Amino acid sequence: MALRRKLHTLRTLTSSKSVKMSSIVMDAFLYIYKLKLKLEAIKREYLKLINYTQEVKVEKINGKGFLVRVSCKKGQDLLVSILEAFEDMGLNVLQARVSCNHGFGMEAIVEAEDQALDVRAVTEAVLKAIEKPGGDEKHVKA
Repeated sequence: MALRRKLHTLRTLTSSKSVKMSSIVMDAFLYIYKLKLKLEAIKREYLKLINYTQEVKVEKINGKGFLVRVSCKKGQDLLVSILEAFEDMGLNVLQARVSCNHGFGMEAIVEAEDQALDVRAVTEAVLKAIEKPGGDEKHVKA
């Protein structure tokens, strides 16, 4: 009787239409195999998302200042690339916090020398700096 109840439970969980014990067990194996494949696909997608996650938020503060928040996976020379982008745009860094524990994170308050800069231009420049490969040869000291 206990075996019959367990088979009925197994049949219900796996949505099996079979009546024979061997068919119910095979349906359960197939169901478990499909779940395993789905789990592997989810793990692959999760790892892909972790590796490519990046976020850049820029907010306008006071007259010509910006609050820049950057978070992304670890990368070589990200801070240098971002600071070079600020310099190229004529942005002066007034205050910055950087973290490299589980990825790269930066929060900076920058001030523009030129009033014409907008949030979109600063965001695009920072994204471009993140995407460019690090280690420019011109900055390597002999």
